[in-house]
Amino acid sequence: MRLDGKVAIVTGAAQGIGKAIALRFAVEGAQVVVSDINAAGAVETAQTINETGGEAIANTCDISDETQVDALFAATLETYGRVDVLVNNAGVVSPTKHFLLADKAWWDSIIDVNLTGTFLCCKAAAHIMVKQGSGSIINMSSGGATKAHRAFVAYDATKGGIEAMTRALALDLGPYGVRINSLVPGSIDTHDLGLAQRKLRGTNVPLGRIGEPEDMTGAAVFLASDDSLYVTGQRTVVDGGMLAQQRSATVDIEPPSSFPKIA
Repeated sequence: MRLDGKVAIVTGAAQGIGKAIALRFAVEGAQVVVSDINAAGAVETAQTINETGGEAIANTCDISDETQVDALFAATLETYGRVDVLVNNAGVVSPTKHFLLADKAWWDSIIDVNLTGTFLCCKAAAHIMVKQGSGSIINMSSGGATKAHRAFVAYDATKGGIEAMTRALALDLGPYGVRINSLVPGSIDTHDLGLAQRKLRGTNVPLGRIGEPEDMTGAAVFLASDDSLYVTGQRTVVDGGMLAQQRSATVDIEPPSSFPKIA
């Protein structure tokens, strides 16, 4: 019950890491607002929480739309009266595209959700939390913020931007009692990859296995709880040791053999 009495918004909580964090927050005593662009998935996660003794409501939100973001926070205040924790988990990875095939529409589609959407949610949360004199914002980052993926230039740019924004907001919001940190997942199986893919991807992880969404929840609870009251502007890495190693990747989502042939 480390989050007892706290109200938490988790975006992108219909599946994967966001769903696991929402479920864990409820077990820890939080009242959870389950938000996702996937309305049915958000309802399902909220129902699971309510049926297992927790308390949650579902909200449909496209975080790249400022009007929908404002409505999400207004609905939270109407129901619970406050916002103590925000987990900015919603984001997109695909479509991947080699830079030589990139265009502005593709770039904008990823920037709008991952970077601008995170900004919009941070802005809405900050105005509430500052008035309360307290709050914790957790921004979901990636190893791509500091290391590069092939054919992921837009995605990696958004994650680098999220970590830079997190540090800057920590300075702006700290004097008001609001903390903001980044959570960095490694290779997490959010789509039931299957045994062969799980084994293959696990070979590149020092701990010897691919991560599960539930592996992210302990760090999220720490950053959301009063145990981290003196932690802000930091990145917490939960990756089984992937970023600690100097090693050629065994798996490339887009290997050089798939690069475009330029005459």
